[in-house]
Order: sequence, then structure tokens, then C-alpha cells
Amino acid sequence: MSTDSKISKLFSTIDDLKPSFIDRLSKAVSIKSVSGDETLRPEVFKMATFLKDELIKLDATDVQLKDLGIQPPPVSISNLPLPPIVLAKFGNDPQKKTLLIYGHADVQPAQIEDGWNSDPFTLVVDEENDKLIGRGSTDDKGPVMGWLNVIEAHKKLGIALPVNLICCFEGMEESGSLGLDQLIKDEAKGYFKNTNDVCISDNYWLGTKKPVLTYGLRGCNYYQIIVKGPGADLHSGIFGGCIAEPMTDLIQIMSTLVDNKGNILIPGIKEMVAPVTETEEKLYEEIEFDVDELNAASGSKTSLFSSKKDILMHRWRYPSLSLHGIEGAFSGSGAKTVIPSKVIGKFSIRTVPNIDSNKLTKLVIEFVNRKFKELNSLNECKCELIHDGDYWVSDPFNKSFRAASKATKKVWGVEPDFTREGGSIPITLTFENELKSNVLLLPMGKGDDGAHSINEKLNISNYIQGTKTLCAYLHYYGESE
Repeated sequence: MSTDSKISKLFSTIDDLKPSFIDRLSKAVSIKSVSGDETLRPEVFKMATFLKDELIKLDATDVQLKDLGIQPPPVSISNLPLPPIVLAKFGNDPQKKTLLIYGHADVQPAQIEDGWNSDPFTLVVDEENDKLIGRGSTDDKGPVMGWLNVIEAHKKLGIALPVNLICCFEGMEESGSLGLDQLIKDEAKGYFKNTNDVCISDNYWLGTKKPVLTYGLRGCNYYQIIVKGPGADLHSGIFGGCIAEPMTDLIQIMSTLVDNKGNILIPGIKEMVAPVTETEEKLYEEIEFDVDELNAASGSKTSLFSSKKDILMHRWRYPSLSLHGIEGAFSGSGAKTVIPSKVIGKFSIRTVPNIDSNKLTKLVIEFVNRKFKELNSLNECKCELIHDGDYWVSDPFNKSFRAASKATKKVWGVEPDFTREGGSIPITLTFENELKSNVLLLPMGKGDDGAHSINEKLNISNYIQGTKTLCAYLHYYGESE
């Protein structure tokens, strides 16, 4: 049977299995695998078990839950276990290429009180509006289920997978992929031996109309500033005005990090950024992008830039600093006149070529210490790195990208745009360096999916057509030279 004949049969089977594929995603979304919430760590373990059971049903071999030990500080719960990495294999034919597929099954926090229209951990199947709504639907449970769907379609038809597959699914990506770097290094000549290439489906189309393939990512350094003073939370009516308040110090410090136009105010960072070449600048002119889509995706008209090129450059190849929140402060409804004794401000910097992570952290900590010293405060302040992940850039014209481009055109009828992405997948560079393999980012979702936001969704069409794209990619990659 020819490759195209196999693909046609598989596509038809994927359509037939659509209800069960949606049910699989529904079960995955129902597990509250929030890696950043220590109290929900048992749910992340439950998600790993779910994946293991699904893989076994699909006849995977050598299925393992790799223990990663105890989570290092800072943690609130002592002896907090890291969730295991789920490993599995399909095939070991030395005549076939070996592809490692990676995804993560942990998610960002979500509560209906945040502004969700429905329970974030109950998948809403909205056929009329072509949406699957729920936390993790697009980031990254939908794509992970997509890989399982591909394997199931092959099994149902009795068609052999065109490549040997190694599955690597983790549960800490939203919290810095703790433990995975070391596992990859340890297993580079073990479980991951003979890996030819790596495929990751954990990003999104640039907009909502045209599929893309991604060859670059910004990195992410995540920091916290801890300010503490009184021995306990205090009543502002009794102590307000006569003690140094940690929240006041923290707000003043955080206001010095970035301005409201997105300019990073920490000296020395801008100077590390690789200059834009004329060749690179021209690439942005060819990419199809509707500026209005940025406003649609954000749900507002708050873009800092009006031109396509400026928006994409600031999204992909310039660093950004974002303030994320304050831990320890009152955040409920109503009024509470409390003076927090200790507050922790959270912020991150998205990094690009040629920002060095260690040098960046040195600049950040020195800047925060200097700004705190200028306050002449009686409180204590400490700035520290929580986790970091480097930027990544690849060759968009290697055999894996060519196969993905052919698969995309087969399913969607158009040539994909080649893009970078503003988000971070820290483990990408580790796979590339340790396994001596090329990495492809093959997105499933659209640019308006709202990953990390309220009412996160994955279009039903993207879930099913995306599964077909992954399927066709395997076959075109398998026969590539």
C-alpha cells in the first residue's frame, strides 16, 4: 500500500474515532494536574498514571514512570515529590527512523472565580462554535492526546507505525521542567538511544487562519522578590503609619523593573540582544499576519505596536519583562485591612539570542538590591531565580521540517508559515544538545486559544485535523531521506 493510500485510510479512521478522541481529552482535562500548586501534586501523579494506562492499552512497550525524587527549594511543603516522567516505546525496527515525541500533561492554575464561563476542569464540547473548552485543552493535553489518537488509528487499521516512537511526557513543564534535564542527560545513551529527531507539539499558530511550523523560541527566566518585616500580619488601624510595610517596598521595587510601554528598565539587558540583520528583517515581511488578530486574541485593543513587523519582533526576537503577581497579599473579594508581614513578587523575563542566563540573573539581582537599598527600608529583601530556560533557534529546512510542511499542506491545503514563538519550552534545547538531534515544533492549536488564560480552548477542527497532521508527518518523515 502506498504512503498516500495509508494516510487516506488513517484520516478516515480518525474522523470515525472523533467521539472517542474527544472523550479521551475530556478525561485528561478532568484531572487537575496543576504543577505549580503544591496541594494538587497528587493530581499530577494521577495524570501520569492516566497516561501510563492509555499507553499500555495502545500496546506500548517498556512503559516506565521515572521517579525524579524530591522537589528542590523553594517549596512550601517539605519533601514534596516531583511527578514522574512517563516513558514508552512503540517499535524497535533498526530499518526505521526513531522519533522522540514530547509533551506535558501539567497545566496552569484555573478556578471558575478567575472569570471562566464554566468549570475549567470539565471539558465543554461546543459543536456549534467548534470549541473544546477546558484547562489544558490546547496546552498541552490536547496535543498529547493527539499523539495517542494517531497511535490508536494505526492500531485499529492494523497499519504499522512508519517510525519507531519514543514517548516522553512530563508533569512539570509549567513549573520549569524540574528534573527533566537530568533525565535526558542520563538516558541519552540509554532509553533515548538512537533517537534521530524530536517532535514537540506544544505551541500555536501565529493567528487563526494559517498553520505554521516553529523554528525558534524565547527562553524564560522566572524570579521572585521577597520582602518581609513584621513577625505576623498586622491590623492597619493599629500599626498603619508606624511600621515599615513590606507591600509598600515591594510595589515600589516592582515598578522600577519595566515601564507601561514594555521597556525593560534594568541596565545591561538590551545590550546583550543580538542585532537585527537585514536578512532577518525581510523574513517578517513575508509572514501572513493580521494585526487585528492580536487584539482579538487578547480580547482588547491594547497592542503597543501598530505594524506587523514591530509586533512580531517584540513577540519573538526581543526580550520582555512581565509582572505576574504578589504572593502573601490579600486578594479576596471585599475589604480586609491587613498589613501583610511578608510578600513575594513574581516576574519573568523572556530571553532571546544572545542573552546569557547567568549574566541576566546577576544584572537582575544587583538591580533589585540597589533599588531596595535606595528605599532605606527597615524591612528585609531578597531577589532570587526560581527557574530558567534558554532560548532556541533551529534550521527550518531539514528533513523533519520538510516532512511537517508536506503534512501540513496535505491536511490544510496551504504551505505553512515558518515562525518563531514568544513562549518558552525550556527542554527543547536540552533535547537538541544531549541527543544530538534536530527538534521540530509542530503546533496543533490556534493563536486565540487562550493558553494560560480563562476559557482556554482548542477548536474541534484543530484537534481532529491536528491529529491528522501529526499522522501524516510520521509517514512523510518515515520515508524522508
